[in-house]
Amino acid sequence: MFSDYLKSNFDWDTTTRDILAMTSADVEQALSRERLTDRDFMALISPAAAPYIETMAQRSRQITERRFGKTISIFIPLYITNSCTNSCVYCGFNRHNKIPRVILTPEQIEAECKAIKEMGPFENLLIVTGENPLMAGTQYIEKALQVCRPYFSNLTIEVMPLSTEDYARLTHSGLNGVICFQETYNRDRYKIYHPAGMKSKFEWRCDGFDRMGMAGVHKIGMGVLIGLEDWRTDVTMMARHLTYLRKRYWKTRYSVNFPRMRPSESGFQPNVVMTDRELAQLTFAFRIFDPDVDISYSTREEHSFRNNMATLGVTTMSAGSKTDPGGYATYPESLEQFAVSDSADPRVVAADLRALGREPVWKDWDRVFD
Repeated sequence: MFSDYLKSNFDWDTTTRDILAMTSADVEQALSRERLTDRDFMALISPAAAPYIETMAQRSRQITERRFGKTISIFIPLYITNSCTNSCVYCGFNRHNKIPRVILTPEQIEAECKAIKEMGPFENLLIVTGENPLMAGTQYIEKALQVCRPYFSNLTIEVMPLSTEDYARLTHSGLNGVICFQETYNRDRYKIYHPAGMKSKFEWRCDGFDRMGMAGVHKIGMGVLIGLEDWRTDVTMMARHLTYLRKRYWKTRYSVNFPRMRPSESGFQPNVVMTDRELAQLTFAFRIFDPDVDISYSTREEHSFRNNMATLGVTTMSAGSKTDPGGYATYPESLEQFAVSDSADPRVVAADLRALGREPVWKDWDRVFD
């Protein structure tokens, strides 16, 4: 399992020092390679790489167009419950927050699906829940997949980490992909942000990706939350994690996401602030490091910034997102998990992408293959 591999092979503080010690020569060597090591990746995200960002952007664009063409896959999230037993200090769904809790019924989930289909020709749906194993566990998630399946060709979930057996079970109910955010790979400080609930167990969450791979999940999405710990060290650990997974579960597709913290009911203020330029640098570095990985931007990011990055390395975007359960039709005024930055209508998002020479793709998976 990766948590053991991580503990045996990599140290947080050493990795941080190594990144900050990178030089221009290290960056130039990384840019000269066809296949990059994790050390090369560290060079490309280091402060020493800042003067090379335009070179990295062009390299990223070339690789992206060679591997993905000029396409951007479009998806939309559907939050079906904000019920949660965790105490994540940065999250609006923290169990201690005094907010109305909602668990959508199958009928309400179907109403949400119908409302989403009226917004645009969406076929890629991300089903999101809080983490409440008793009230919204595997059986509830399975039912949600069954309700959504007639409306969407591609179903992904972002839920509590499950067992290998449960992931395998869900693949028989229409599940195509799983997204999980490790939030931070800093094991020593992880519990500061996740003091209670199942999410407080670093190893259980970190090893969830192995369980997805063993269950044969078609696509695995990874991410760290930018704003908790040193972002350069966190994304380096994620890059190492991705390399580990590719070697063991090579039939699986992978995506990465690096969301920056947004305001929420928790009131938590980020410990680290990443600039737009740094996020661009990270995006280019990941594309150069792994030409085949899907790089996703959510509506946490500003509309204009997402447009700029759509031609330089990003391959997937959300559109029209509501981060509150029932936000499309059932409970339009319910509490959102976090505030979105890009509230543009999905058709506007698609039109802007076409104006940039990109082709919005509303689905990349067909029922005929099930």
